Amino acid sequence: MTEMQKLYLLVPLAPLFGSVIAGLFGWAIGRTMSHLVTIAGVAVSCWVSWIIFQDVQAGHVFNGTVYTWMTSGDIRFEIGFLIDPLTTMMMMVVTFVSLMVHIYTIGYMQDDPGYQRFFSYISLFTFSMLMLVMANNFLQLFFGWEAVGLVSYLLIGFWYTKPTAIYANLKAFLVNRVGDFGFLLGIGLVLAYFGTLDYASVFAQAPAMASHTISIIPGQEWSLLTLICILLFIGAMGKSAQFPLHVWLPDSMEGPTPISALIHAATMVTAGIFMVARMSPLFELSQTALSVVMVIGAITALFMGFLGIIQNDIKRVIAYSTLSQLGYMTVALGASAYSAAVFHLMTHAFFKALLFLAAGSVIMGMHHDQDIRNMGGLRKYMPITWITFLIGSLALIGTPFLSGFYSKDSIIEAVGLSHLTGSGFAYFAVVAGVFVTAFYSFRLYFLVFHGKERFPVHDSHAHGHDGHDDHGHGHGGTPHESPWVVTVPLILLAIPSLVIGYFTIQPMLFGDYFKGAIFINNDLHPAMEELAHEFHGAGAMALHALTTLPFWLAFAGVALSWFFYMKRPDIPAAIKQRFSLIYAILENKYGFDTFNDWFFAGGARKLGNILWRYGDVKLIDGFFVNGAARVVGWLSRVIRNFQSGYIYHYAFAMIIGVFALLTWFVRAA
Repeated sequence: MTEMQKLYLLVPLAPLFGSVIAGLFGWAIGRTMSHLVTIAGVAVSCWVSWIIFQDVQAGHVFNGTVYTWMTSGDIRFEIGFLIDPLTTMMMMVVTFVSLMVHIYTIGYMQDDPGYQRFFSYISLFTFSMLMLVMANNFLQLFFGWEAVGLVSYLLIGFWYTKPTAIYANLKAFLVNRVGDFGFLLGIGLVLAYFGTLDYASVFAQAPAMASHTISIIPGQEWSLLTLICILLFIGAMGKSAQFPLHVWLPDSMEGPTPISALIHAATMVTAGIFMVARMSPLFELSQTALSVVMVIGAITALFMGFLGIIQNDIKRVIAYSTLSQLGYMTVALGASAYSAAVFHLMTHAFFKALLFLAAGSVIMGMHHDQDIRNMGGLRKYMPITWITFLIGSLALIGTPFLSGFYSKDSIIEAVGLSHLTGSGFAYFAVVAGVFVTAFYSFRLYFLVFHGKERFPVHDSHAHGHDGHDDHGHGHGGTPHESPWVVTVPLILLAIPSLVIGYFTIQPMLFGDYFKGAIFINNDLHPAMEELAHEFHGAGAMALHALTTLPFWLAFAGVALSWFFYMKRPDIPAAIKQRFSLIYAILENKYGFDTFNDWFFAGGARKLGNILWRYGDVKLIDGFFVNGAARVVGWLSRVIRNFQSGYIYHYAFAMIIGVFALLTWFVRAA
């Protein structure tokens, strides 16, 4: 094994080591050592990822097996690494954001009794995600995929005495199982038809399989690759919270704020986006699958944004914006703009982690009140949180020169150039989504940091609110800026949120950064190629944007939210009353939760009841158990009559028995 290969192993194993130490021995080594060992593990992983990134930039791509886990016939199940530009970009994003979250957690969770357990979980989460992105085969991809889901279950339900947290983690787990079932079927089809789980072998065979059909329902032929791609994408819909499997993500805000930043910004929810980009050689061979991806993404991008407008919980507003931005990434995947999707994944990771952590800082400052109706005027109390939150919000809405602008604008342009079925609707959704995003983001910003103070200053005024507080604290006392372990990660995340798009758009979108990692059939899907002709540098792109529709829509969204919530708060109240039906639909989240509870949960209960009543009570207990007892009882009653004590009764019975036996023997002969 070369020196470089040892470093590849170190990246996932360092956080795993920290997780094991903090998890198993946290009680012995104490709080300080627990956070030191886990932070050191992730810091090593981050530093080594940077070294590997530079090595890959020098042209040293690696694709090889670490060890063979199992051999079955001709098929080898292996653990291996694929280290290419796509992987190294993901490794750096995951480890850097995870490192910031680890440091932030020291301040956020300082009073929590589960301190060591929490550090163990977030390190284990980082290990799982790294195994997923570094995989060179479907087996390891699936291992990382499921491990991420398991640890997210543990993290969302971290406060396991809180009923809402238990409900949320179970919901996340079950919804992800639905997606993972499709994902597993897709992997099964790959193994059945390609005879291997290795990416490179599957991609090499894919063009030859493009015309292959499969008959699931007799008489109906389906394209094999379309079916595989759609099944794999169903997995991505679960993990990346795409409509209709999006229902778990807003509820998962019940977990502590650091995991909101980790799961919903940089890692778990982007796993589906990363996986589809990695599978680009397969998706490029199926127009149908790309159309499905694009339309699902468009629905998510627009309709989840609407829900952000009416939320009053600070974390839920940001959660719905995550859903919407994941929709943007998915639309880009459908338009074959894989590099734009992954570019948005990267920029979004920084500014969304920043927004979540800044929201956590606000929650700490507000003594664990999360209702934005109880905030206002926090700018003067929390200056660092205020400025970093503003940077994150500006990046999110696509302000020219900030990182979110470059990735979001590229997606909108690419979708506009796409000719796939559904691209017209997708273009409308992503453009309209710009206004919606700007409106709800700045509604949140103005209500929290500007306007009159709506919080009681004295503890005597402590009151309950809508059940979302982190530790169940009452609200009281003057807000205060958070300690440095909270503000330093905010500042370090604000820097890439400002500049990373400007410096990386040229190589990542229009250079050859992803050459060899992402495959696009330019004859059929020329969007990125056409964009490259129009691109004349990051500065020119930002200046040109000042004349485009998305910029003015974003500006209008900010202006309208300022007018509504700063100048005329009576107008939103009047709109709410006037359009009470629309408000009720949004409040009810389009009825998805209600339908799921009625159809799936209620249906499962009814089915269980029927199976219990007829299967258990009547068939098993009634027929087999009690029926057998009744048969034995009846036979006993009949035979009891022969046990009379009279010899002639016994002689009579023996004669009948001998007669019956002789008759049987004669007939058999």
